[in-house]
Order: sequence, then structure tokens, then C-alpha cells
Amino acid sequence: MPTYQYQCTECGEALEVQQSFTEDALTVCPNCNGQLRKVFSAVGVVFKGSGFYRNDTPSTTTSSTPAGAPATDTKTAPAKTETKKTSGADSAA
Repeated sequence: MPTYQYQCTECGEALEVQQSFTEDALTVCPNCNGQLRKVFSAVGVVFKGSGFYRNDTPSTTTSSTPAGAPATDTKTAPAKTETKKTSGADSAA
């Protein structure tokens, strides 16, 4: 059963209550009959088991190409060469 934290808006009383998911939230302070509000805090997450870390799963490819990017083989790719088109007037000189 989860534990919920409440704080009174009138007297500042803080309390923790174990409630099931189906129970309604508390609204009245047991100390002064003031209005209660839920206090939300950071949740600690613990990942257990394998598969959560980079070194848990063996790599199937040795390429550093990001997923979805086209793979190119640099050994067989033709080199880019620039060719200049010359007009007949430039070559007549």
C-alpha cells in the first residue's frame, strides 16, 4: 500500500498516511480541522535486472553510425572530384 504525505494549510501539521489507490484523498486536518493538501516529492527509482545499462547488452554492430542514418563504406565510396566546365572562349587563349 502506498504512503501519501499531507500538510495542513492552516496549522502546518505534516502527516503520512498509508492508503490504497481506491481510497479518497484526505481533506480535513485531524489536528485543527483545517484543509489538507497532498505533498509531492521526488521518487527514487531503482532499475533492477539486466538491460538497463549500455554494457549489459552486447552490440550487434561495430559501426558508430547513428540509428536510421544511411551506412556508407568509406573504402568503396568514390572520391568526390570537382570538374570545371570551360567555355570555348576560355580555352582559345
